[in-house]
Parts: sequence; C-alpha cells; structure tokens
Amino acid sequence: MQRRVNPREAKRMMQRMGMSMDSVEGVQEVIIRTISKDIVIEQPEVAILNMGGQKMYQVAGGTVTEKATGTAVSGAAGAKPAAVSEEDARLVADQTGKSVEESKKALIECEGDLAKAILLLQS
Repeated sequence: MQRRVNPREAKRMMQRMGMSMDSVEGVQEVIIRTISKDIVIEQPEVAILNMGGQKMYQVAGGTVTEKATGTAVSGAAGAKPAAVSEEDARLVADQTGKSVEESKKALIECEGDLAKAILLLQS
C-alpha cells in the first residue's frame, strides 16, 4: 500500500531541500516564441519552482494555439539582433582576450553562435 503525502508535508520536505513553489495568480496567457512560430497558451495555471537560486516555470492546462511567424533572414533590413547574454559575452571575451563589448558585437553578428564569434574575433 502506498502512502499519500499531504500538501503541507510535501511543502515542508521541499523547504528542507531548499526548494519553494509559488503559484502565479491572474495569468491570462503564456507565449512561447520560436523562430518559426508562436505557441500561445490561454488561461493556463503557472507555478514557479525556485530551486538553488534558479527559477523554473511550470505551465499547465489552458487552450493551446500555434501561429506561424515570418522568419528574419540574416542581414535583412530591420532584422532584430539576437539577444546576447552577459555570460556568453564574458565567455567569448575570456577565450579571445577581447573586450566584453567587442564580444557582444561578434555574438550579434554570428547570431549568438559562440564558436563562430570566437573564430571571428581570433581572425
């Protein structure tokens, strides 16, 4: 026979492991945007699990629709530059001996590809 864990006991166990879970109230929709499509989840239940300083978002339920988006061609006029994380820029700077700003520019030019950005800055 399997013993069920009551919610209060489960919460205490999570706290002992350094985890916490909170519900996000009033969420109307969640949008997951990819290069080729947007995935829209309407009226979902969203929970945030905080574990070791990292946040994980759990999205459950809701009505899911997918919408195709236009893909931007590299170098096209008006194309949005790729978002570059500070961590990636520092990694490229450490590997190449260049500044973080130079590394960010190279990462944007290489659409976030770390290896290409390193090779670009080394050449």
